[in-house]
Amino acid sequence: MNEAVREPVSAKLIEGATGAWEVVIGMEIHAQVTSQAKLFSGASTAFGGAPNSHVSLVDAAMPGMLPVINEYCVAQAIRTGLGLKAEINLRSVFDRKNYFYPDLPQGYQISQYKYPIVGEGRVLVDLPDGETIEVGIERIHLEQDAGKSIHDLHPTKSYVDLNRSGVALMEIVSKPDLRSSEEAKAYVTKLRTILRYLGTCDGNMEQGNLRADVNVSVRRPGNPFGTRCEIKNVNSIRFIGQAIESEARRQIDIIEDGGTIDQETRLFDPKTLETRSMRSKEEAHDYRYFPDPDLLPLELTQEWVDTLGENLPELPDEKKARFIADYGLTPYDASVLVVERENAQYFEQVAAGRDGKAAANWVINDLLGALNRQGHGITDSPVSADQLGAIIDMIGEGVISGKIAKELFEIVWNEGGDPRVIVEERGMKQVTDTGAIEAAVDEVIAANADKAEQARAKPSMAGWFVGQVMKATQGKANPQAVNELVRRKLGIE
Repeated sequence: MNEAVREPVSAKLIEGATGAWEVVIGMEIHAQVTSQAKLFSGASTAFGGAPNSHVSLVDAAMPGMLPVINEYCVAQAIRTGLGLKAEINLRSVFDRKNYFYPDLPQGYQISQYKYPIVGEGRVLVDLPDGETIEVGIERIHLEQDAGKSIHDLHPTKSYVDLNRSGVALMEIVSKPDLRSSEEAKAYVTKLRTILRYLGTCDGNMEQGNLRADVNVSVRRPGNPFGTRCEIKNVNSIRFIGQAIESEARRQIDIIEDGGTIDQETRLFDPKTLETRSMRSKEEAHDYRYFPDPDLLPLELTQEWVDTLGENLPELPDEKKARFIADYGLTPYDASVLVVERENAQYFEQVAAGRDGKAAANWVINDLLGALNRQGHGITDSPVSADQLGAIIDMIGEGVISGKIAKELFEIVWNEGGDPRVIVEERGMKQVTDTGAIEAAVDEVIAANADKAEQARAKPSMAGWFVGQVMKATQGKANPQAVNELVRRKLGIE
C-alpha cells in the first residue's frame, strides 16, 4: 500500500473522547477470474462440484508437474486493467510466495510481487450524497487461489477440498484513498459493477468469487497515517462497512486510552460485529518471494493489448453519461440504472422511441422496486420490456390514466398477458368523453354546494373536487379534463 501523506479525498470524521479522528482505508479485492480453466492447469473452475473433483495433477502438486499459463486469464486481467484506466505492464513476472497453508499443496502460492501485470489506475465512485470521489488503483496482479479447509465434518479431523486450488484470482489493490465505511462500500459496489460489465469476474460474493481484505488505520486530520490493521476475507459489502466501523472505533479507543496499535491481521465476526486478532501482520520479506523458476517472465505486445482495448464493452461511467445526454435522465437515475448491465439493457428496450424520463421512472420505481421487495433481479422479471413499454404507450395515448396504469402493471405482474388486450377485455380504458366527465363533475359539485362556495374563495380546494370525481369514475376519467371542467364549473381561473 502506498502510504505517502495526502489530504483526505472526503473528510468523514469520527468523534472520539478527545476530539475528531479520520479513518484511512485501503482495499485489496480478490476477484476470481471468469474462465473455464484454472490459471496454470486445464482443470474446471465450475462452482459446486463434488469435493476434489476439479483437481489436476498440477493443482495437487504432484512431483514433476509444471504450471502452464492460461492465456485467457492473462487477457481477462488486461481487460480489467484497461477498464480501470490503468497502465498495462508489457513485462511481468510470476513469483513464489512461500508460506504454510494446509490447502495449498505446493507449499507456496504462485503470485506476482515486484512486477505485476497491471499498474496504476483509477475508479470514479458516486456516493449516496451526490459527491464523486476518485480512488486510485495501486496495482492488479494475477495469482492462484488456495483450496478450502472444512472443519465441521469430523470432531477431530479437518477435510481439504482442492477444487478451488489453482483458480485464477486478480488481486486489485487500491491506494489508501477511502475515508469512511460508506465510501468503501460504494467503491466495492462500483468495482464489482465494472468487473461484471467487462465479464472478467461475476462478482458473486456468496460463492467467494469476490472477497475483500480491508486495511484500516486512524489518525488526527492532517497527520501522517497511523498503524494499519488488515481485516481478512470479508465477503459481503454490508460486512465491509460493519468491519470498518468496528475496527476504527477499536483503534480510536485504544489510542485515547494511551495504548498503541499493533500492525496485525484480524478477522471480522458478523455475529458480534467485532474484529479479532488472527496473527501479526507479515511483511513481504516474511514470504521469501522469488521468481518462479518454472515460469518465464510474461511478455506482451502492445498490439495485443490494443486489440483487447478496442473490444471492451461500454462501461458504467460512459453509459451513465450517455443516458443523461440521450434520455435526459438525472445523474441519480442514470447511476441507478447502470449499476447492473441487465438493468441498463432492460431500460434501453423500454425507452426505445419513448420518453426516457417516463421509462426510467417506471423501471426504477415500479419494476425494480417490486423486484427488490421479492429479492429478485431483473432477469427474473415477470413483466417484459415490451409489456412495460405498452403500458407507457397507453398512458401517452390517453388510453389509460396513471392510476389505471398502476393497476394494469399489477395485473401484468401477477397474471401476464398483453396489456392492450387486458385494457380492452376488462374495460379499463380512460373516460375521455367530455359529456360523461361533465356529468360526474356536476353531480359532485351539486352534492357539495358548501364546499363549492369555499373553493371559489380558496381555489386550492379545487383539488378535492378533482379527487372526488376521479373516485366517482373509478379512476377512469382523464385527470386533465376533470381538472379543467372542475375549475370552469366553479368559476376558478
